Amino acid sequence: MDSPSLDPRPSSPAIVYASYVLAAAALLSVLGLRMLSALLAGLLVYELVNAMAPLFGRRISGARARMLVVAALGVIVVGLLLALALGAISFVRNEIGNPELLWQQQLMPLVEKARQQLPSIVVDHLPDSVDEMRVGALELARKHALDLQLAGKGVVRVFVHILIGLLLGAIIALSHARPAHQVGPLTAALLQRCRRLALAFHNIVFAQIKISLVNTACTAVFLVVILPLMGIHVPLAKTLVVLTFVVGLLPVVGNLLSNTAVTIAALSVSLGVGIAALAFLIVIHKLEYFLNARIVGTQIHARAWELLIAMLLMEAAFGLIGVIAAPIYYAYLKCELEAARLV
Repeated sequence: MDSPSLDPRPSSPAIVYASYVLAAAALLSVLGLRMLSALLAGLLVYELVNAMAPLFGRRISGARARMLVVAALGVIVVGLLLALALGAISFVRNEIGNPELLWQQQLMPLVEKARQQLPSIVVDHLPDSVDEMRVGALELARKHALDLQLAGKGVVRVFVHILIGLLLGAIIALSHARPAHQVGPLTAALLQRCRRLALAFHNIVFAQIKISLVNTACTAVFLVVILPLMGIHVPLAKTLVVLTFVVGLLPVVGNLLSNTAVTIAALSVSLGVGIAALAFLIVIHKLEYFLNARIVGTQIHARAWELLIAMLLMEAAFGLIGVIAAPIYYAYLKCELEAARLV
C-alpha cells in the first residue's frame, strides 16, 4: 500500500495516545451517527483498488500513468459494485415474478400446507383465502404506515451513504498514488491507525467472502441440484441461495440466519424435507466452524467465540449495526494490541 512518507522524527507517546483517542472517537461516531454503510463501502473500494492497482502498475511506468490507472480502477470498481447491487435487486424481482401469482401459487399453498402440519391454535389465525391474505396485508400496512415511511427514508439514506462511501474510497485510494510528501507526527500516527483499520477490514471481509462462497455453493447444490433430482422443489430456492451468500458475509450470525430461512422454506414443503434440510445445514455449519477457525482465526488470531462475544456486546450497545461492525472493530482492536505487544 503506497502512502505518504512519514515525518522522520519519532512520535511522542502523547501523540500516539492522542491518535488512539481520535481513532476510537471516530469509530464510535460512525456507529452513533449511523454511517457504518459509508465506512464499509469506502473501505471496500479502497481495498479493491489497492489490490488491483499493482497488477497494472507493473506494466505502466511513471507516476502519472499509475494515477490514471488507479483513477480508472476506482471508476470501474464503483461501477461494478453498483451494477452488482442493481443486478441483485432485479434478480430477486424476477424470481418473485408476478405479485398476483406470488399470492396464488406460492404463498397460499404454503398456508395450506401449514394448516396440515401446525397445531390448531396456530391454524385458527391463518387466512382462509388469497383475498383474506391480501386484506390482512393491506390492513397491516395501514397500521404501520408511519413505520414503513421511516423505513423507506432509512433505505434511501443508507443508499446515499453507500454512494458517498464508494466515491470517497476511490478518491482516497487515488490520493495514495500521488508522490509522497512529508507529514506531521500526529498525521503520521493517524495514518497508521487508518492503515491498521484497512488491514483489519481486509482480513475479516475477504476471509468471510471465501467462507460465504463455500457455504453458498453447498446450499445451492442441496436446494437446486439434490432436491430437484428427488422431485422436491423448495419455494424461492434461487432467492435463498442469494440470501445465503449475502448474510453469510456476517460471521457466525449470518450462517444462523440463512439456516433459519432455508429450514422454514423446506418445512413449507413437508416436515421430512424440513428435517433433511436442517440436518444438511448442521453439517454445513460444522464445516463453516472449521473454516472460521482456520481462515478468520488465522488472519486475526481470534477464535469464533471471541467474535461472538464481540458481536453480543456491540449488539447490546448499538443494535444491528453493532453486530455488523463488531468483527471488523474487534479485528482492528487486536491488530493494535498485537502491534503494541500487549497480547
